Formats: sequence, structure tokens, C-alpha cells
Amino acid sequence: MQHASHHDLRLSFRQLLESQECFYTASVFDPMSARIASDLGFEVGILGGSVASMQVLAAPDFALISLSEFVEQATRIGRVAELPVIADADHGYGNAFNAMRTVVELERAGIAALTLEDTMLPAKFGHKSTDLISIEEAVGKLSAALEARVDPALSIIARTNASVISTDEVIRRVSAYQATGVDGICIVGIEDFEHLEQIAAAVSIPLMLVTYGNPKLNDRARLAKLGVRIVVNGHAAYFAAIKATYDCLRLERGGEASPLSATALAHKYTNPEEYIVWAREYMDVEE
Repeated sequence: MQHASHHDLRLSFRQLLESQECFYTASVFDPMSARIASDLGFEVGILGGSVASMQVLAAPDFALISLSEFVEQATRIGRVAELPVIADADHGYGNAFNAMRTVVELERAGIAALTLEDTMLPAKFGHKSTDLISIEEAVGKLSAALEARVDPALSIIARTNASVISTDEVIRRVSAYQATGVDGICIVGIEDFEHLEQIAAAVSIPLMLVTYGNPKLNDRARLAKLGVRIVVNGHAAYFAAIKATYDCLRLERGGEASPLSATALAHKYTNPEEYIVWAREYMDVEE
């Protein structure tokens, strides 16, 4: 059986970035889901950091998963994927040196692209987990990540959070990030098209949005005109798998289908309250 090479998949992803269209990602979390997404015609998939944390550790998205654990899951997916897959590489698992290793390991795993964010993760003592590192530190990490790349077809995308800083600050950050030579800008927390238009005006490279299904951004043609090439609506497929597993096992034990939603089940079985208490008690971090 013939498979697309990792290099070819990276070239396919670059074609998406260079197009005039906007593509929605399939949330892939294991080899089977990657094969399903490809068979259904998705152009691109994404391995989310939060999904990997639940899939591998049954833990909330509190920077608990290690690089090696994340890479192992990415490698399983990369072994069979017939569509390009983006890896949510969080903050690169540390400083600029760690970000370089993250690029090396994920490139070997077969990932087509990865996002590196400017979030201060893990949260420092007395800080919130949504705090951002300085622009200078973020630029250093992105420059280091680009230096670590071996296959020039691998796309490295800088990510920031527009919901925790002012629009002017977002523009300062994305302007500095694109100057490093990254292949795209990923933004979380865009409120609506007016918000997006202000930021997009400062960006000359492809945009990627994490919208979580925000209905105010539900216009693919308009997104495409503003330079948005990739949209992550969320990870519904994985949450549906949690719900299906719970209901199936519950029925096998003689119970009825549960009214609990997939989100409620994920919350129940990742025990986030424990981590929030520990964060407050041991790090003075308010979630």
C-alpha cells in the first residue's frame, strides 16, 4: 500500500496556506481518527494539546503532558496519516532550547505543521495560566524553533491569545512574530469580524484561528478574504468518543444512557478541581 511521505504532506499543507480558501480542521487524536478524517475528505487535521492530555493522561489541559508523551501520540498518528496534521505544541515545553527540541521531535514524528504559543506555561508562582511571556522572549523562541527545523516544508506557526490582551498589543505581537519568518499566525479569542479585521490588517502571512465554534465568525468566505486559511472549531470528535464510551459501558452495566454531556463527562473524569486547588495552594495561581 502506497502512503504519502511526511514531506509530501507538509507540501500539501503549504498549498492550503498558499490558497485563497479557508479550511476547517478535523480533530484527530489517534491513528484511527486520522484515517477516518482522511477518508471523509478533510484537508487537514489537528492534534490538540488539551485532547492529548485527556487521551494520554486523563488530565485537564494544565501543561501536565510531557514532550515525550505528546510526541509518542503524534508519532502514532504520523505513522498512518494520509492528511497533513498540525500539532498544538503549546509553549514548546519550556524555553527556546526546549522549543528547538520540540520542533526536532515533532518533525521526526511526521507532523506537517506546529503551533508555538506565547503563553507562560506552566504558570509561574503568583501568575495566572493565561499570562503571556514578553514579546522579546517569544521572538527568541520562534527564531530558535525556525533554526531547529530540518525539513523546510515543515510549517511553524506562532500563536497568541487575543482574549487576554488589547487589540493594540495583539497587533504588536503578531507584527513581531511574522518578522521572524514564521509561516503563519494562529490567534485564539477573536471576538467577531470587526475584531478580526483590525488584526488581519497587520498580518501579511496566512492566519489560523481557534474559534471553538464562535457563531460570530461563521462565514468561511469572509474569513478567507481576510487571510484566514485554517480554522479550528474545537475537538467535538474526541468529546463524542468520550460520550459514546461512557454510554456504552453504562448500558453494559445495566444502566440507561446518561443525560450527562460529553463536556460534563470530560470534566468529571479529568478531575480539574484537584489541580485548581493544588495550583492555588502550591503556586498561588488563580485559575
